[in-house]
Amino acid sequence: MASEAPMSIYDAVIGTVLNAPTYHLAVECILIIGILYLIFSKSYPISSAKDALTLEEEEELIRDWQPEPLIPPPNPDAEVLRERIITGTPGPFAVVDGKRCLNLASFNFLGLVGNQEIEEAATKSVRKYGVGSCGPRGFYGTFDVHLNLESELARFLGTQEAILYSYAFSTIASAIPAYSKRSDIVFADEGVHFAIQKGLQASRSKVKYFRHNDMDHLESLLKKQKDEDVKNPKKAQVTRQFIVVEGLYVNYGDICPFPKLVL
Repeated sequence: MASEAPMSIYDAVIGTVLNAPTYHLAVECILIIGILYLIFSKSYPISSAKDALTLEEEEELIRDWQPEPLIPPPNPDAEVLRERIITGTPGPFAVVDGKRCLNLASFNFLGLVGNQEIEEAATKSVRKYGVGSCGPRGFYGTFDVHLNLESELARFLGTQEAILYSYAFSTIASAIPAYSKRSDIVFADEGVHFAIQKGLQASRSKVKYFRHNDMDHLESLLKKQKDEDVKNPKKAQVTRQFIVVEGLYVNYGDICPFPKLVL
């Protein structure tokens, strides 16, 4: 029996074309024509020298251009734009526009403003030392009163030395990362204020927050950490653990339950 000759590629293509549906051939022809048109069509530049503006036209456009405002014009009669003037010492109460109001916007959460003894000591210090050192402690800003206070604080706390910062924010934000490092664990109250939060971030330690003033929640976190330490004793030996709270919370005005914390 004679075998059929193998079909060439040309014959196969012709056969496929002849057997293909008419709509299929029409779509392929349209695609091929479109591709050829895009390949051989003449391209035009987006802009040409004829369209370029003269210097006078550019300056005129710049003079006529008016930028749109980022926000709508404010209402001059809006209550939030009315200036409020405080008279007198802004202590727990403040006189605003002649009316005595409870001051809830002050940072005087320790109530030191208005203390007569503190005011007299501050006045005496200003008369002797001026209003400030105008320089950092490490350069030429250390006065004898700074050293005396550091010695008194060290004696009161029973430590070898103490250090004073000129700004409370820098004190907290630098003291925390000075002790707690990347591999350490910090248990912090979720209500701590912004300076402590930045100090915790700068320490790069693992922070576990417990609910505000909730000692039971803190205890549960400590127990879970103890179980993890038992599973991995080698890591526990090199991992230090800290508890960070505030004696008087800036954001809440309440006091830390310190007796429950140390027991």
